[in-house]
Amino acid sequence: MNQTTILTLQKLEAANWFNHVSHANTDRAIVLKSWDEAIAHCESVEWENLCLEAVNNYQARIRERQPDRLKSWNDLVSEIKQVSMPLVKSKTASVIADNGLPKVFEDVVQWDILHVCIEAEYGDVYPPGFYASQAYWYVNGHFPCGWRGDFPQGTLIVY
Repeated sequence: MNQTTILTLQKLEAANWFNHVSHANTDRAIVLKSWDEAIAHCESVEWENLCLEAVNNYQARIRERQPDRLKSWNDLVSEIKQVSMPLVKSKTASVIADNGLPKVFEDVVQWDILHVCIEAEYGDVYPPGFYASQAYWYVNGHFPCGWRGDFPQGTLIVY
């Protein structure tokens, strides 16, 4: 992992995830009022498709600019998961237990944090974007979980 990825993980580790869920403390996103709403949004086909499209588009930009670097993608994913998976487990354990959240919640957070790190890792090839913006919401205590409107127009949904 490169230094940017390590610093990204350190910043994520130092933050208090989910400590502002349901707080309407921003006008940059739609803020939901309950975990039930957040789970419904995060497990929707529309959100899943948008998240997959973001990864595919990012990977395509890497392929266009430095195709040789893309050859290490799977190895990098494996390396990052060794750090990101325990981090996510520790950051989500109490909120899962306290709120009886389903497995899909942790799965979505795992996916997000992995791809935050992937964008950090390849940031010298193509600027981080979609997932770096997701990291902002985790660091600021929210759970990014949906989108209203046609991307990139529209508004992020957070809890």
